[in-house]
Amino acid sequence: MPLFLCLIAASAGAGDWPLRPGDTPFTQAELDALPGRSFRFFDGGESQYGSGGAYAYTYSAENGGGTAWGTYRIAGDRSICVDFTNGFSRCDLYVRNSGRVILITQQGQRFPVR
Repeated sequence: MPLFLCLIAASAGAGDWPLRPGDTPFTQAELDALPGRSFRFFDGGESQYGSGGAYAYTYSAENGGGTAWGTYRIAGDRSICVDFTNGFSRCDLYVRNSGRVILITQQGQRFPVR
C-alpha cells in the first residue's frame, strides 16, 4: 500500500464497506489462514501476516523502501485491522472479484493483489 494508507486512521463497522457487484469478502477460514501469508501489490509493496498477529508492510524501492511494522486482528465484520508501531491504525477488507484478490480501504480505494 502506498504510504498514505498507513497514515489513515480508520475503523470499520459491519456494512460500512464500499463493495462493488461481485465483491465477495474473504471467508473466516481464509482469514484464519493468514499467518504466514503475504500479498504483493502492483506498486511493488507487500503485506505480510505473521503468527501471533505480527504484521509488516514493505514498500517498493520506487516508493521509498522500508518496512512499517505492526500487529493485526480480524474485526467482527471480517476486515483486517492493523495497529502500527508508529501509532497509526487502519482497517482493510480483502475480497475476491472475478478471480482476483482486492484489498479495499474503508475510504473505497481498491488495490488488486498480483
